Amino acid sequence: MTGHSVVIAGAGPTGLMLAGELSLAGVDVAIVERRASQDLAGSRAGGLHARTIEILDQRGIADRFLSEGQVAQVAGFAGVSLDISDFPTRHNYGLGLWQNHIERILAGWVRELRVPIHYGREVTGFAQDDTGVGVGLSDGRSLRAKYLVGCDGGRSRIRKAAGIAFPGWDPTTSSLIAEVEMADEPELGIRRDALGVHGIGRVEYEIRDGEVVYGDAGPVRVMVTEAHVGTTAEPTLRDLSEALIAVYGTDYGIHSPTWISRFTDMARQAAAYRDRRVLLAGDAAHVHPPNGGQGLNTGVQDAVNLGWKLAQVVNRTSPESLLDTYHAERHAVAARVLRNTMAQVALGRPDDRTKALGETVAELLGMDEPRKRLAAEMSGLGIHYDLGEGHPLLGRRMPDLDLVTANGPLRVFTLLHDARPVLLDLGEPGGFDITPWADRVRLIAARYAGEWELPVLGTVAAPTAVLIRPDGHVAWVGGGLTQQGLADALTTWFGPPAAA
Repeated sequence: MTGHSVVIAGAGPTGLMLAGELSLAGVDVAIVERRASQDLAGSRAGGLHARTIEILDQRGIADRFLSEGQVAQVAGFAGVSLDISDFPTRHNYGLGLWQNHIERILAGWVRELRVPIHYGREVTGFAQDDTGVGVGLSDGRSLRAKYLVGCDGGRSRIRKAAGIAFPGWDPTTSSLIAEVEMADEPELGIRRDALGVHGIGRVEYEIRDGEVVYGDAGPVRVMVTEAHVGTTAEPTLRDLSEALIAVYGTDYGIHSPTWISRFTDMARQAAAYRDRRVLLAGDAAHVHPPNGGQGLNTGVQDAVNLGWKLAQVVNRTSPESLLDTYHAERHAVAARVLRNTMAQVALGRPDDRTKALGETVAELLGMDEPRKRLAAEMSGLGIHYDLGEGHPLLGRRMPDLDLVTANGPLRVFTLLHDARPVLLDLGEPGGFDITPWADRVRLIAARYAGEWELPVLGTVAAPTAVLIRPDGHVAWVGGGLTQQGLADALTTWFGPPAAA
């Protein structure tokens, strides 16, 4: 039986990101993936929101994605575009980049970190005890790990085997999504009718002056709402043809499908993100309609929240109770995603009264404050973990400030490339002694002369020190000459002080 500290089921974006985070922390981690390779049939999800780009920037790999994708304003709610170009971040935009490319780039990073990925194998079952988890694989082999993380999608075998409830709302709408070839020239763009919302666009496209310009040829991406809900069988080319004819009067001579899938507006969330030594992340922990393109992004952000915490527990830096903060923080975030996607589905219903409501919401989102508030939620820039009362920075993402240090200029995100916590001393040098945590927390003396500005909140009081977690969220804020609460925050998040 092969042993690892952590086994991850699933090499999608969530699983890959988690593997990278654990590897940066020196954890022996392996991924089990049922696909024969990293190749993904079809393009799947369509891009990255601003906060996810920031997270990749925190690890020094954002440019790999930016060089291949197309920068655009992608945040939106129920068909209303939410411009974030005035938000205080280097990445005040989204990125158009299909999931197959996102996975390929992430997998390349994970390979650089020498994480083994066992392709062509699937977790068939597991048994956990007080010291670890025995993991059975589809090829008859088994693995032993201290922890098992299910990143295996909405139908997660890990979640089901763990007996974790998945409460939520049953579907009221059903849609087909596919990539196919078409013999005839299709009607490109979005169409709304009595059935719902439909769309046809070429997989290859460019964004020019904020507008999508499709290629003249190549595979076509189709999304069409079905007339009825209830079918759970795998969709066929005939199903897609019939759905297209019902909406467009023709199927445009569809042929040679790369992939066909069915999605609904079902919204469910795991009652617990952890059962002892088994954890869930990404779609295994939450499923919802694709409105707003939040699924992949939420999963990647789950991974970055969980990775450093699990690493500290595995490395015995922190007690196992630190893992409880993963559920506490990320369950609340996904619950908001479920809520806003359900609201978008409701606003997309084709009756006149709902249309009137949608027009009213659109008018409200044309105003600055509602636009900023909802755009911060959709883009992930407004995520606020409840770490108690205090400075507005507490629990929020740390801005990527341009610092001045004794060794020259330095960006905050550069300090997070190795996924280690940082205590940023912005006051008089030598004011902090964190020797008992020096083996795990970096102390950086720096200066910053500009304003401290957060999305939605605007300008906030400049702190004299900030304790930054590896996921980029602020765990403690110092003001004036006081260091009150710092030792407690260091202990809570990064383990008890080392013995003298």
